[in-house]
Amino acid sequence: MTTQQKIAVIPGDGIGPEVARASVRILERIAAARSLPLTFDWFDFGAERYLKDGTILPDGFMQRLRDEYAAIYFGAVGDPRVPGNEHAKGILLAMRFELDLYVNLRPCILFDDRLSPLKGKGTNELRFTVFRENTEGLYTGTAGTFKKDTPDEIAQEVEVNTRKGVERIIVAAFEFARANKQTRVCMADKANVMLHGHGLWRRVFAIVAKRYPEIQAKAMYVDALAMDLIRAPESYGVIVTNNLFGDILTDLGAALTGGLGIAASGNIHPDRVSLFEPVHGSAPDIAGKGKANPVAMALSGAMMLEHLGHLREAKLLHDATVEQVREGKHTADLVPLLGGAASSTEEVSAELLARVERRLAEG
Repeated sequence: MTTQQKIAVIPGDGIGPEVARASVRILERIAAARSLPLTFDWFDFGAERYLKDGTILPDGFMQRLRDEYAAIYFGAVGDPRVPGNEHAKGILLAMRFELDLYVNLRPCILFDDRLSPLKGKGTNELRFTVFRENTEGLYTGTAGTFKKDTPDEIAQEVEVNTRKGVERIIVAAFEFARANKQTRVCMADKANVMLHGHGLWRRVFAIVAKRYPEIQAKAMYVDALAMDLIRAPESYGVIVTNNLFGDILTDLGAALTGGLGIAASGNIHPDRVSLFEPVHGSAPDIAGKGKANPVAMALSGAMMLEHLGHLREAKLLHDATVEQVREGKHTADLVPLLGGAASSTEEVSAELLARVERRLAEG
């Protein structure tokens, strides 16, 4: 008997519920057609629940995720009614840290030349993947303020880099490169000024690179890399970096490949429950207006299927979504790049579902 793979769906805030509904409908259809052992459990954690009864995540929920669920399918968090966004920190960041989801995986792949903002750079040149360390760096909250609100105020944020954390994300990047026949891995840091923490990154990168002699390894300062991604993106296949720099570089990657509306991501710990989410955030200004682009959520769903071992179905959904971007209806965010008239979230997702149905019928 096939073991069920339970998916925890947390649509969250803003446009999260809209794109989650659209994509889960597609995933359920794929699962039914291919007899995949997937079930979807919905949870209402987000701003509405927090404002209603103060719940961020209930006691024991993290352990329940570890024990019962194969993956988390996440929409977005962030709501102007919660000015400090404490609920967002207690949901998304808490899951990243407490579930030890140390790989933030962001494919930056151009699907259509019309989406490129760079002259002479198209689908052949804009294809790289970023491995962002997801549990350390400046995002740990190791910080403090002294003499707050006085002329002598001192504020500190401490960057945390451990040998274990640095090594495992670098190894993950090289293993991905080897598995996907990528020949180049670049590591980004600021070791020229952050001598200790980023000196650790340099030393570990050099050690790990020796285990992969077939892969060209290069370490760069992050500012030089950012510049070079504009000048010569074709020079890069896999990029690995720390939490802060990865956050910045992946948004640059999204801008180079069509925008946040089609940018997918995974927060991964291999062989454990992992979280998959679109990059676009909650976009409260367009929530409920049918303007949300469902593509990033669908592509994140394809990444989730791959993580769960359903490789054929992952490729089917990915390919159908790429075809949707190239040939189908699209939401308003893509109109300046692709032309045509803007379609609604529901219209785009319905057409995407039809493309998936055709591929399922073809076997």
